[in-house]
Amino acid sequence: MNVYLDNAATTAIDSEVFEAMKPYLLENFGNPSSTHSHGRKVRSAIEYARKTVAELLHASPSEIFFTSGGTEADNTLICSSIDTYDLKHAISSKIEHHAVLHTLENLEKQGKIKLSFVNLDDNGNVDFDHLEELLKTNSRSLVSLMHANNEIGNLIDLDRLGELCASYDAIVHSDTVQTMGHYKHDLSKLKLHCITGAGHKFHGPKGAGFMYIDRNTKIAPFIHGGAQERNMRGGTENVYGIIGTAKALEIAYRDMEEHQVYIQGLKDRMISKLKNTIEGVGFNGESENKDKSLYTVLNVCLPPSPDNDMLLFTLDINGISASGGSACSSGASKGSHVLSGINSDPTRGAVRFSFSKYNTPEEIDYAAEKVAEFYSELAVKNL
Repeated sequence: MNVYLDNAATTAIDSEVFEAMKPYLLENFGNPSSTHSHGRKVRSAIEYARKTVAELLHASPSEIFFTSGGTEADNTLICSSIDTYDLKHAISSKIEHHAVLHTLENLEKQGKIKLSFVNLDDNGNVDFDHLEELLKTNSRSLVSLMHANNEIGNLIDLDRLGELCASYDAIVHSDTVQTMGHYKHDLSKLKLHCITGAGHKFHGPKGAGFMYIDRNTKIAPFIHGGAQERNMRGGTENVYGIIGTAKALEIAYRDMEEHQVYIQGLKDRMISKLKNTIEGVGFNGESENKDKSLYTVLNVCLPPSPDNDMLLFTLDINGISASGGSACSSGASKGSHVLSGINSDPTRGAVRFSFSKYNTPEEIDYAAEKVAEFYSELAVKNL
């Protein structure tokens, strides 16, 4: 059996999305910046996609800008906000995605900002009292905190975040890559200046995403070289990627309630199976908590063993794809910065299972069974 349980890294493209993209791969190939009919037809499709995304997010089309994905969007929003508003201070957390963390750390190395990290509890939750203290005791700040952590699934209350930061005139950016298409975002109510999305996280194409910038937040472009995206991003648009991303988000919103119930059921099933078959198993962060964690992500805290590093290899040879952490750091020699950031026990390994609408209960049972077999064999080996 081949089982894909690494959907936080990327998802399979939906067949409806592929069908929507296909004409822009094969037939409608004009450059959207061209003024002739071939170009105008493609430009019209991009603007329809922009309108679709905007309506779903309760935003204006003028607030949506297409990018190559979440990493570019995060870099643009952080760097351009700091430059445009001459901000000297930024607040983030040590468990952010590297697209945010490395960008801010690099800006600090350049001497552009002072970077402060908000305190986290041992489950990875933001200490809002400490966040307020940082806002009070520093100059006007950029605050960048992700909606859901990509490794442990912890959710932050965006309403509370926006309200608090508004009290101190902070610019607020949230990396919403993991929750886009899985939760509904009403940007007409949230006090956020900018957020990000990546199509391949919700069954759209890779290499396409978008950023939302509140209409009252004017920032300079990050990528120069053309007037595309209303002068906010130079470069010919990834037309079929944009079409596919908008279609994927439309499908995600259409079927969201059904998929939330179904996928949460798969996650609950995995939790139950692992608890019943592996003594000492746990779950990192708020991963097990239905109310505080992204329903697509389960980060399993494994019993202490010097052989934990072999688990992912064992799962792989049994046809199961999972992750030891963020896919963006796979292959790195050092461990997960997220697990280190929440003071996870270094003697305990971790595996992230992440689920989608295409997974089945049978796949969950098979994966849980293989994890249990691995630890049963370890127990026999260590007798």
